[in-house]
Amino acid sequence: MGLDLKIVGGTIVDGTGRPAYRGDIGIEGGVITAVGDAPGVARRVIDADGALVTPGFVDVHTHYDGQISWDEALAPSVSHGVTTVVMGNCGVGFAPVRPTDHERLIRLMEGVEDIPGSALAEGLSWDWETLPEYMDALDRRPHTIDFSVQAPHDAVRVYVMGERALADEEATDDDIARMRALVGEALDAGAVGFSTGRSDVHRTADGDWTPASEASTRELVGIAEAFRGRAHGVLQAVSDFDYERAPERFDAEFDVLERMVEASGGRPFSLSLMQRDLVPRQWRQILARSEQAAARGLTWRVQVAPRAIGVNVGLQCTFHPFMGFPSYKAISGLPLGERVAAMRDPAFRERLLTERSEPLAGDGTAIPPLVDKFLAAIEMIAFKLFALGDDPDYEQPIERSLGARAQGLGLPPLRVVYDALLEDDGRALLYFPIYNYTEFNYQNVLTMMRHPQAIPGLSDGGAHVGTVCDASFPTYLLSYWTRDRKGEQLGLPRAVQMLTADTARHIGYRDRGLLAPGMKADVNVIDHANLRLRAPRMVQDLPAGGQRLLQAARGYKATIVAGEVVVEDDAVTDARPGRLARIGPSGQAV
Repeated sequence: MGLDLKIVGGTIVDGTGRPAYRGDIGIEGGVITAVGDAPGVARRVIDADGALVTPGFVDVHTHYDGQISWDEALAPSVSHGVTTVVMGNCGVGFAPVRPTDHERLIRLMEGVEDIPGSALAEGLSWDWETLPEYMDALDRRPHTIDFSVQAPHDAVRVYVMGERALADEEATDDDIARMRALVGEALDAGAVGFSTGRSDVHRTADGDWTPASEASTRELVGIAEAFRGRAHGVLQAVSDFDYERAPERFDAEFDVLERMVEASGGRPFSLSLMQRDLVPRQWRQILARSEQAAARGLTWRVQVAPRAIGVNVGLQCTFHPFMGFPSYKAISGLPLGERVAAMRDPAFRERLLTERSEPLAGDGTAIPPLVDKFLAAIEMIAFKLFALGDDPDYEQPIERSLGARAQGLGLPPLRVVYDALLEDDGRALLYFPIYNYTEFNYQNVLTMMRHPQAIPGLSDGGAHVGTVCDASFPTYLLSYWTRDRKGEQLGLPRAVQMLTADTARHIGYRDRGLLAPGMKADVNVIDHANLRLRAPRMVQDLPAGGQRLLQAARGYKATIVAGEVVVEDDAVTDARPGRLARIGPSGQAV
């Protein structure tokens, strides 16, 4: 009997963190059978000479909950070495759901995660009601890569409480018991955890608070008790700790999260971590409290990003600097070409540049107040706007900002931003790093990534499609932080360990994340020397003609899922081995 696949002559970085070594990988029946020395013949051989061979990447923070219903490829994650994604983060998702609440959950996801409601309405199949039915429905469909589901607090709350979930009402004991039962049912069906969202920035498409955003400690504790007596499951949360409304509540909010984790019996927990300009030292507070939680025996992780958490702004995007200006609003409904023609008219330009933005946030809209603050301060914000270029540079000094460019030319910053948006016939994108870039460098990002409680996350794959394409995080981490960055870097074995074993072990997968005999054959073969990100681009490939940003990569010779090649020379193949990655009662992936 020969092997199904052999990868020969590669530089193996096995996910353990130990130094790389040269060797072969043998694969049979979707499982790795040999590492280092793999004798025997194989039906197919991949020559990995000069390339890295790594485990497939595990992305713990995505929002493909809608897209997975219609998209087999699960792009863009599949194009960045990711072989397993975890969905249902931040408390939002599409199950459980009553038929009468379909539109309600669409409006919620549209507002929180910037996914076009029309695309969701046309693309979602809705052949489920419960979370187990949702999981089964997805597993019946072919996909390139594996995926796992979490029970999302908002959907669970709406299913149990109906209209009361949206009316800022406190859950009753009976409500909490029913929510706990639903989460337990999902865990028994193989869901990997439960997520909740407590951010003031998150709103529905109608501008309402998300259903679970102000859930009481009693509710969170009651739901978390579903984990007791079960051998698996993680908890995930996003919170801004009321930094705008009541920053003094930081410790009280942290206490709420700690009590939830304690009530679960100490199941692994992860919390989003980022540096916010308005509270630039809050991230250090979060780390300090996280360290205290760990010292008390809690398995407490922080999800960190390998670059700024920012948005692309442009005339095709969800946001851009002139969207609130009266003259622009008058032409905003026109096709791109007609808008560009109007904006190139000198009279139109001069009129618009004398105006000020009108408020956009408020009741009836998902636009957060942060956008109005951005538009009101655009002259200053221009010093945090950057052109990325064809070879995107995400760590640029302030001297290369559009504001600095305007200053050097002796022009108003707004004029330079206006002209920059009209480049490439109005398809130009500007980068605005909202978080993690207060000091205009990534030293704090490096500190976060090196923290012993950190795991890589926050890619939001499948979400914020009109502004963000951070599903490229794995490629960026592997290229920039181990090869291109001037100054301190991460070692290559450690970077691979972060993307593979660290994330897999956090979720509870025991069958992936390492290159070792008996492990699932999820493997990347990467031309590391030439690994590159391409510039983000807007495409119209969502249902109902919806558009999204995609960011391609160069350098993936092969990405393999369960022994089948799903990406070859940067192109997605026809192979569809991806399955729902359940975790069974014993805590093992099944």
